[in-house]
Amino acid sequence: MFDIVSFIPRAVAQSIPLLFGSTGETITEKCGNLNLGIPGVMYVGAISGVIGSFFYEQSTENMHAFPAIAIPVLCCLAGSLLMGLLYSFLTVTLRANQNVTGLAITTFGVGFGNFFGGSLIKLTGSEVPSIALSRTNAYFARSLPFAAKTGWFGKIFFSYGFLAYLAIVIALIASYVLGHTRVGLQLRAVGESPATADAAGINITKYKYVTTCLGCMIAGLGGLYYVMDYASGVWSNDAFGDRGWLAIALVIFTIWRPNISILASMLFGGLYILYLYIPSGMNLSTKEIYKMFPYLVTIVVLVISSMRNKRENQPPASLGLNYFREDR
Repeated sequence: MFDIVSFIPRAVAQSIPLLFGSTGETITEKCGNLNLGIPGVMYVGAISGVIGSFFYEQSTENMHAFPAIAIPVLCCLAGSLLMGLLYSFLTVTLRANQNVTGLAITTFGVGFGNFFGGSLIKLTGSEVPSIALSRTNAYFARSLPFAAKTGWFGKIFFSYGFLAYLAIVIALIASYVLGHTRVGLQLRAVGESPATADAAGINITKYKYVTTCLGCMIAGLGGLYYVMDYASGVWSNDAFGDRGWLAIALVIFTIWRPNISILASMLFGGLYILYLYIPSGMNLSTKEIYKMFPYLVTIVVLVISSMRNKRENQPPASLGLNYFREDR
């Protein structure tokens, strides 16, 4: 029988990296920047946190909760911020093509992560190609204290690490800021018509830099969550799969609304692991078909979104286009 109580927590755990990535990309796209480098940013955020955690674990035998959490989080945010600054410098200051720059950022980020991940594996002298940060994982994966006392309800709603709840909070805050604040209004104006926003006195460069860097930092937390919580603190090169690309697809699926991405990411997370819960016996080919579900849904979503005619469901008008002030 289909075990819904065990399925939902696993689906939620799968969805958190997608939620972080889609929220960060939504914020970035609202200012008119199309950052296809999100997969690379998530990779750099993850390996930056792993590096900080690795050296902290090596330097002490008695770990404390605050530095065990703060060090990898700060390292993750710093690494992701540098990626955001690099993308912003290339696309906003130098006006490089956003599509090419994003793809280059992804390629660079994956290579960066694999290089330093492989270097750390050699430092440990491990016989397997991975790094286990089990002591750090114990702090990141710690669930709410009353989760075990509330039965199936606690398992479904309270059995996650703090980064899972942080992802939901960030998505809700981002949705409120974008839709109900002056900053959000100006940000959307920059994404819709930067020339008009510039004429109204809005600093286009500042908004694009800040939102792109903020979006990268949020996306980077998705990579950190995957390693420190979902993967039980184990880093392996090329283990992320295509979660970064699915996060970008989620932005379109949720029509650029971070609050909707909370449920949409859980849907995609459930589709990602659905093959584990559908009986297929020993027929491996059938199981491979089930693994295609999230990608088939992605294709369907892209087709449907391209057929929408409502203006509020369309992407920002200047998305992917560099702003040349002299052409105003």
